[in-house]
Amino acid sequence: MSSKDNDVYDVLQVGYGPVSEVLALALARNGHSVAIFEQWKERYTLPRAVCIDHEMFRMLSGIGMRDELPAVSHPAPPYRWFNSEWKELLHIDWSAEAISGGTDVNFVHQPTLETMFDAKVRQCPQIDLNLGWKVTAIRQTPAYAEIEARNTDTGEIRKARAKYLIGVDGANSLVRQSIGSTQEDRGFQADWLVIDILPNEGVTLDIPPAAQYCNPARPTTIVPAGIKDGRYYRRWEFMRMPGESLEHLESIETAWKLLEPWVKPEQAKMIRHKVYNFRSLIADKWRDQRILIAGDAAHVMPPFMGQGMCAGFRDSWNLAWKLDLILKGLADDSLLDTYQVERRPHARDVIDLSMYLGKVICISDPKVAAERDKAFFEGTATPPPPFPSLAHGILHYDNREEAASPAGALCPHGTVSYKGRQGRFDDLVGLGFVLVLRDADARRALTKENIAVLRQLGGHIVHLAETEGSDDSVVDLDRKFIPFMDELGLVAMLVRPDFFMYGGARKAEQIQTLVADLATDLRRHGVRMASAADQENENGALSAG
Repeated sequence: MSSKDNDVYDVLQVGYGPVSEVLALALARNGHSVAIFEQWKERYTLPRAVCIDHEMFRMLSGIGMRDELPAVSHPAPPYRWFNSEWKELLHIDWSAEAISGGTDVNFVHQPTLETMFDAKVRQCPQIDLNLGWKVTAIRQTPAYAEIEARNTDTGEIRKARAKYLIGVDGANSLVRQSIGSTQEDRGFQADWLVIDILPNEGVTLDIPPAAQYCNPARPTTIVPAGIKDGRYYRRWEFMRMPGESLEHLESIETAWKLLEPWVKPEQAKMIRHKVYNFRSLIADKWRDQRILIAGDAAHVMPPFMGQGMCAGFRDSWNLAWKLDLILKGLADDSLLDTYQVERRPHARDVIDLSMYLGKVICISDPKVAAERDKAFFEGTATPPPPFPSLAHGILHYDNREEAASPAGALCPHGTVSYKGRQGRFDDLVGLGFVLVLRDADARRALTKENIAVLRQLGGHIVHLAETEGSDDSVVDLDRKFIPFMDELGLVAMLVRPDFFMYGGARKAEQIQTLVADLATDLRRHGVRMASAADQENENGALSAG
């Protein structure tokens, strides 16, 4: 796209990290124009995040990266937590089969992952990428948001406008400051030395695959750090001890001394060593009219669950489907009122889960560590909180106070047969709102109005079957959907574009109410729904496909 003063776009994004890249790609795949402004001309070349979970693997696959992801990621091993004597305290099975298919977690080499994102961005004509432009001013009117940016080489000043502006500009976000948002401190802070190494060719290290070594003498993390060009990186993290200076901890001599029990200088190349301050922060305000924030601009969390980048991707995925409806004229921007309502509590719960794990390992007092160990061995330790579901927002409610199960849970995903082809459900059926019916008989409960609602939203209606029959029958080859629905007693589940369930029906007669309630909720948030009769007049006979 062209670069000229006063360009007008659908969306402006400030910052060009992975969350910004994914958001831009998600918007562009639906035809929306995006301009990205980033002050740095060169990408940060060192890894930060090292994993993505199954939900994010599915999301990235859905926006066109399914074929590339296996080359830049690898399945996670079990995540084990040991005391100083290498006795297991806690076992988190990241290698388990996930509801989305594949392993629960995959490890990645972030620079390689971002190189893949960047290539996709540069191939996309809807995205105007502006590197070396520092945003110096942000303003908005009732009609648009606007930035002023300065070229870091020439000093040239440029302005650009968009219907919406999203700050994905990191923990020190200028955009967050511009909307007067402050940060809530959830109460965790610790300095850790992060070291990434690349073992030499032919070297096999005798180390646990993925572990937290909860030794009060030096709490230590040992995890994979992704794959690049077929070679596997490794990461160590060492907690800063009381009285230890940052200068001492960050020296190359200290780094190799700390690594000595596991890897010697002649066995590997040190890619980086740097002290990071792990924090737990969440913004109190995520939106001001046409300006929003996402990613680290909205939340910062300890790394012990590997969820920092994933939480940012969820922000992007949530914003993308809502902005799509707004930018297509199907909704007004009151739909964005649900963004913080949905995402902030979920991100806060993930932060708290990460803090729980951080408090397990960040113990330097041997007496306190012994008490921790005893509690885990005797089974009296407080268990980690469950990974959160979506609890608020556009969900089906039995009453106005609490979402009705299974609303807010992730829906399953797997390999299916559909219309004579085999593949992943999202690839064959499509993204967006999807009504999954347990069998063909459940279809009889749908009204013309129900079908009209889903059709207007660009949604899909399918039913599960043992063998292919009609055009909308899906054969559950991985047995992901049928056992899930049968266990919950569901005859239908209505899935949102971000894979969370709007709700489910346990009786056929509840299906039409489920879809009608979605229409009512969306109307409440500004989505304009035509009637079945109006759609028939405009488009001809309704179909359910």
